[in-house]
Amino acid sequence: MTTIAHFDIELIRYLDPQGEVAQPLPAFATDAHDLIPMYRAMALTRAFDAKAVALQRTGRLGTYASALGQEAVGVGLAAAMAPDDILLPSFREQAAQLWRGVGMVDILLYWGGDEQGLSSPHFGHDFPNCVPVGSQAPHAAGVGLAIKLKGEKRAAVVVFGDGATSKGDVYEAMNLGGLWHLPVVFVVVNNGWAISVPRTGQTAAETLAQKAVAAGFIGEQVDGNDVVAVRQAMAEALEAARAGQGPRLIEALTYRLTDHTTADDASRYRADTEVSAHWAEDPLLRLRRHLERQGAWDKGDEEAMRAELAAAVDAAAAQYLATPPQPAASIFDHLYAAPPAELLRQRAAMLAEGGDHG
Repeated sequence: MTTIAHFDIELIRYLDPQGEVAQPLPAFATDAHDLIPMYRAMALTRAFDAKAVALQRTGRLGTYASALGQEAVGVGLAAAMAPDDILLPSFREQAAQLWRGVGMVDILLYWGGDEQGLSSPHFGHDFPNCVPVGSQAPHAAGVGLAIKLKGEKRAAVVVFGDGATSKGDVYEAMNLGGLWHLPVVFVVVNNGWAISVPRTGQTAAETLAQKAVAAGFIGEQVDGNDVVAVRQAMAEALEAARAGQGPRLIEALTYRLTDHTTADDASRYRADTEVSAHWAEDPLLRLRRHLERQGAWDKGDEEAMRAELAAAVDAAAAQYLATPPQPAASIFDHLYAAPPAELLRQRAAMLAEGGDHG
């Protein structure tokens, strides 16, 4: 018998749950002070999420998906991206979006049902949120093909959850990525749950990273609660993609510390003891412990930062709440470059009936 193929899946970690250094740090992380912007970005995401959930619970925001416990994935991947790389997010990538310049008001407008939240120039060439599970993966393959055909030195980064890896959309996109050697980095945020379905209930694969092997490219695991590890793995994957070495899959192991969305009640399918145990892996606490050990952070810094971020989040919420609703006619205005006659007729009829009251 001859072995014709074999593979290994590596788990990448630099900071353990106690904030201790597990292996020599990459160059960007050797000076702890240089890690403070990423810590602040994670803390901002957490403060913003808490405000958004509070707005939803009081009827002032639509359904919202918190990233509680997953902040290191979004911040780490975004910190590794170049400005002209292209992000194709799911519906829980506010950490990455905030890092890449999307405003808090824009995100609130989007979840409040105002299309202005998607048309903001802050999005640049990044794609808007994708709520259907996994359908952004084929989009990323298309973006990667366009990049390759144009001969550009940039990459697409597509982010989706563990549940999406069980969908055909993702398999097809990965197959094309490997076949056509596309500059795409597939990021699987493995938070243990696809809404109420546990990771073990949706696939028999030992890892999700190994699913890349069948598509013909490298898959690796990273400790998704270690922002240093996420950023380093992403930097290497993006460098390879931009250099024409094809795609890569990164499975970021993390945990969803809250409900799937505000429309969910995770206590119906998860034990409190399970969730409590995962708080010990909190990505913010992990990095803060490291910063404190290196003398780059103290209690005063923490209190000042929290006050500053709370004020910024409150200001963004106030601006969002003060934004007047769009006129009803706006639902017709951004569907077509040249609206068909029937749509124009419907718009005129609505206006004639006094339906444009916002």
